[in-house]
Order: sequence, then C-alpha cells, then structure tokens
Amino acid sequence: MVDGSVLAARYRRNRERSRALFDLVSDAAYYAQPISLRHPIVFYEGHLPAFSFNTLVKRALGGSAIDERLEALFARGIDPSEGAADDGRRLEWPRRDEVHAFTKEADERVLRALTSADLDRPGDPLLDRAEAALAILEHEAMHQETLLYIWHRLPLNEKHRPASYRPRLDGSSPASEWVDIAPGRTTLGAERNEIAFGWDNEFPSFTVDVPAFRMERHNVTNADFLEFVNAGGYRDARWWRPEDWTWVQSERIEHPLFWERQGRDWQWRAMFAALPLPPAWPVYVSHAEASAYAKWRGGRLPTEAEFQRAAYGSSERHALPWGAALPDHAHGVFDFSSWDPEPVGTHPAGRSGWGVDDLIGNGWEWTSTVFEPFPGFQPMPSYPEYSVDFFDGQHFVMKGASPATARELIRPSFRNWFRARYPYVYATFRCVKDAS
Repeated sequence: MVDGSVLAARYRRNRERSRALFDLVSDAAYYAQPISLRHPIVFYEGHLPAFSFNTLVKRALGGSAIDERLEALFARGIDPSEGAADDGRRLEWPRRDEVHAFTKEADERVLRALTSADLDRPGDPLLDRAEAALAILEHEAMHQETLLYIWHRLPLNEKHRPASYRPRLDGSSPASEWVDIAPGRTTLGAERNEIAFGWDNEFPSFTVDVPAFRMERHNVTNADFLEFVNAGGYRDARWWRPEDWTWVQSERIEHPLFWERQGRDWQWRAMFAALPLPPAWPVYVSHAEASAYAKWRGGRLPTEAEFQRAAYGSSERHALPWGAALPDHAHGVFDFSSWDPEPVGTHPAGRSGWGVDDLIGNGWEWTSTVFEPFPGFQPMPSYPEYSVDFFDGQHFVMKGASPATARELIRPSFRNWFRARYPYVYATFRCVKDAS
C-alpha cells in the first residue's frame, strides 16, 4: 500500500534540496552553459518539476496542462554525446520569474496528486505499484548529482561558497593492496516484486558465475594516477583503445579534467576552491583514462559481475557491502555528506565482506561492461526511453555511488552509465587482475 503523505514528504525534501543547489549559483550564471554537452542552467530549474508534472499529473493521471510551451521546452535533458548540445532553442529560454511561476504551479499540482490521487493501480501501465510516482522522486534525486557536476565547471566566482565548506585534506595515499576474491556466484539485477522501485535496466535478476580474481582494496588515488601522468601515459598510444587515443590527441588531453596546473604544481578543482592536489583522494577520470591506467598497471577494469561479487558476494540478496544496516555516513561518502571526495579508506564501517573499501561512496566506479539490457528486459511504461536510448554499445556501466548520490539510490541492483570519453562525472575506478 502506497502512503501518499510519505511520497509527498519525499517530493518536498527533493524540491528543497534542488532549490538550495540553485541558490548556490550566481544570478549572472543562470543562462550559462558550463558543459557544452548539457543545457544551460536555466533548463534544469524548469526540467525537474516539469518532468514530475508531465509524468505523473499529465500522463499517468490525465491532468490538464499548465503551459504547454514550457512543458515541452523542459521535457527532457540531453545525453552526454560526442557532439555539442545545440538544439536551436538558445534564445527561447524564459525569464527566471517565469520559470519560478511555472515550477510553483507544477509543484502544487504534483503535491496535490501525491496526497489525494489513487497512485497504486494494479495493471495500470503507468501506476502499477505506483511506478510513475516513484519514478519522479528518483529522477529528481539523480538529477541533483547532475546539477553538482555541472556546477563544478562554473568559475569559482559564480558560485556562493557555503560558510561550512571544509574539504577533508588529511591522509596520504595508501600502499597498494590486493584482495583475493574467491570464485562463486553473484546476482545481477532484481525481481520487480523484491524492491519497491527500480529502473527498467535493473530487471529481471539473474545469477552469474564469477571466476576467482584479485581486486585493489582501495580506489586509484590522485597520487597513484600522478605516476601514470609523470610516466608519459597520455603520450603513449600503447595504453589506449584506438578511439580513445584519437580523443586524447584531438582534444590535447594531458591530465584528468579535475586537475589544473599552477606553475609547477598540480591543483584539484574542488567545488568551491582550488586545492593542492589531495594525494589520498580517489582520482576522477573518464572510462578512457581509467582503462589506459589499468592497462599501464598490468591490470584491467572489473566487469559489472566482478564488482557485484566484490561488493555483495552471494549471500543476502539485498544486503549492502557492510551487511543489512541501512546506509549512513559512517559507511561512506554519499548522500550529499561532502561537496568533494574524501581520503580513500577512511570509512572502514563500509568495508565489504571481502575487505574491499569504498565500494559504495566517494565516486562511481567504472567497469568494463558495456551498458546492455539484462535477459528479459522490458522498457518501463512511465519512462520508456530511460534505458533503451543508451543500449548503443557506447556506454559503460558504473556501480557504487558518489558524494552526490542520494541514499535512496543505494541498492545492489542500481546501475549508472556514461560514455567512455565523458570526463565530468564523479567517477573513479580500481584495478583487478585474474587470479594467479
């Protein structure tokens, strides 16, 4: 039974967090486009309530429109593709007061639906198990991470730095340790009746036999990756896939996007400050860079099944790496507990049963698995294009969570994905090797 008041409280909490994130941006940056592959900032302030209104009120419940022009303008975001996002609407963005008037009305209509409508209708394409209502809640939570990595690319003087901002800079990069993961089975995905909500690419579940392998206890750190940079890794084609090497050369990539040169020293472009490169923080890189480093190290990226085995084993289906306890900030850096990453290995309460640290939190983790449907996949009626549009062989699965991943997204079946040469997300990695 769905409790509409609980869903409404979640919606209000989402909206409050989103408003707080938009308040970080200066007025002068409202129409800025910090990442060319994404819309200007104005789009996202309208998109979040528009998606909720379009999906739940209009499509699922048959409600009337507020402003069809704005509902269409704010309908859907852009996939990070290889080309710049230019949809011909740059001059059509509304004034901020127009956006706020629209979002106010959309929020009121959505909250009215959540508290008074029949949201759980067995057999209904959009409302069976309250799919549309739960989808809009997770959609906004996911987009809050998108907002933050877009905000990250804004100049520092176009963001309002919180008074409480204190990056955690203690710690040194730990020595390399390898953990032996025994052969066994692991479960990918979930069954629809096992979890309250999941996206279509999470279903159905199936089991995989995973041979023995070795995995690094910690994520690759900035200090580790600096060795690759200093060894000329960005100038040596041996470590790169041909298409990635073309990207490195054509874009003149010489280091991770999150790093910047200051004279002879390296700095980390943090959310609200330029910091001396924190050696113990996980390095944030694209899949292309992670793959090249792993090959240079004599290893490789884990498959999705290997990550799942290292994180969840084959015991309790819905336990997290640390067990059955609900996720909290003792277990890792997630759920907006930090604006930036923190030193690896500083949350031992989140260690997996095998002894691997930070599999949940501090950065999404790249895998070598191409994003594809599980056997028996069916598109979800409330958002049929959510996954299907990206089963193109160009996207790679990421697992885990980042500092800006909401806790409701932390479940064993959740899958994230991006293109190999998209460098903006909070994504790190660790190496694996076949068992010797």
